[in-house]
Amino acid sequence: MKILALDTTSGACSVALYCHGHTTERFVEAERDHTRRLLPMVDQVLAEAEMGLKDLDALAVSRGPGSFTGLRIAISCAQGLAFAADKPVVPVSSLAALAAGARRRHPDWRDLPVVAALDARMQQVYWGVYSVKAPNCSLLPEAVQDPQQVLEVLSQSDLPRDCYGAGPGWQYPQFSSVPLKAIDTDISIHAADIAELALLLWRNGVAVSAEELEPLYLRDQVAWQKRQRIRS
Repeated sequence: MKILALDTTSGACSVALYCHGHTTERFVEAERDHTRRLLPMVDQVLAEAEMGLKDLDALAVSRGPGSFTGLRIAISCAQGLAFAADKPVVPVSSLAALAAGARRRHPDWRDLPVVAALDARMQQVYWGVYSVKAPNCSLLPEAVQDPQQVLEVLSQSDLPRDCYGAGPGWQYPQFSSVPLKAIDTDISIHAADIAELALLLWRNGVAVSAEELEPLYLRDQVAWQKRQRIRS
């Protein structure tokens, strides 16, 4: 199985190639420079593996939630590459990828759910809860909420008392007393984790055509307003 994965959800830009159990990745912190860097990084990982787009089984990309502009860059690039090579695309939750990256960084976190949180600006966070048994499916609906709402939902949920927190969304001061076992705010989304999650989805028959690929913003009204400003 050969999957090329892309991510520009937030400040980082990354590309990974999963090929028969081995993953090669290019990762760089490059906020506002995604457009210039993404395609050369694709060329680098494919050249290193002596492969072309036609050799792939599928592409994978973070479907969101995340930065409106960042999501559009990666998804547009994935659409173009998939269309040119006539390959399917596996859309992966950026929050699920964030949680997977946290488990990779902290192997002792595997036994408990990881609450992944990205900064959604406007004093809100994108968040979801993921377990190692179902890494692509949030145990609670993915949402965009202010910190107080997140705390209320967590307190009323049936989640285990001990969970871990991952991602820059946990930097809000309202989370200072959140009842989590440990929090790592210095976690970024990596295309390598997107590729691994996409492999699981692919095996379950989850893939779309380039034309069907759509981002998930969660904050639909804000996304619509931005589209309107861009068009005008």
